[in-house]
Amino acid sequence: MNRKKEVFFLAALILLFILVNYSFLDDALIRLFDESETRIAERIVDGDTIVAGGENVRLLGINTPERGEWLYSEAKEYLQERIFNKTIKLEFGKERYDIYDRLLAYVFLNEENINLKIIENGYANPYFPSGKDEYSQSFYDAWKKCVSEEKNLCEASKEKCASCIEIKNLDVESQEAIFYNKCSFDCTLTGWKIKDEGRKNFVFPVFVLESEKEILIKVGDGTDTEEMLFWKGEKYVWTSTGDTLFLRDEKGKLILYYNV
Repeated sequence: MNRKKEVFFLAALILLFILVNYSFLDDALIRLFDESETRIAERIVDGDTIVAGGENVRLLGINTPERGEWLYSEAKEYLQERIFNKTIKLEFGKERYDIYDRLLAYVFLNEENINLKIIENGYANPYFPSGKDEYSQSFYDAWKKCVSEEKNLCEASKEKCASCIEIKNLDVESQEAIFYNKCSFDCTLTGWKIKDEGRKNFVFPVFVLESEKEILIKVGDGTDTEEMLFWKGEKYVWTSTGDTLFLRDEKGKLILYYNV
């Protein structure tokens, strides 16, 4: 009988310990499965790259202008003002590191997704080379809102032909895009740029797209003609996991964008 009492008393103590320490155990489990870390933002490299905890960190889901491009400095300054020397949370995605050995992460400051805010303010476009994730839709929605408000990279072109050019087709498999001039007058596209979500871009040579005519842009090497221009030096541009075509005028202002 005494033995049974001892076992009962011991079981009661264990249950009490579990109840008292439930929150501790719960926190421990969260820490075990939580794919995030807290670090100090030590340096801002550019609009989408920082140094935190001694590591280079590439911000996931966005692509900001490169050095020498319009709004490069502004994007970097925006990130500097928001997070430099502050404690941030890094939330990791599908892949931990990229080919340049940079840590890949979403950056949060006081529970606010900084990557998302960069798009909302027009300093980046969405960028998901490894495929879409739980944040993708909110990032593309933020881009649409940015375009409607014409902030920075989302500012619409004021060119006469900005409303004339439309995309008729974008074929990821053949890596071809067809543009059409729907206006009753010719359009000079010299210096205009086609871009993907990442760093790849095509600059139109001296070129006039005649009224109600189309031009095929094909990725690969070949001889340019009046009907076809080749995007040389690239094997592919748009990815099957999801991408966007951006067309900008010679000043970098937005003509159109097209999601695949």
